[in-house]
Amino acid sequence: MNHRGVEFTVTRTAIPGGWQWQFRVGDQIKSGKTETKIDLLAIRRVQLRIDRELKAIARKTV
Repeated sequence: MNHRGVEFTVTRTAIPGGWQWQFRVGDQIKSGKTETKIDLLAIRRVQLRIDRELKAIARKTV
């Protein structure tokens, strides 16, 4: 999937309601886990995380 030019993945884990995500911003790979039974909510959480990372990078470059 793609959000604001950042490729990311969200995959279901063996734990019911568990999701694992990963994305790359620059040369850093960010990954983590979230718990929700709704797949679209898991995706949205990763998109919000990407937004935070991009905003932090923008603040550093200014």
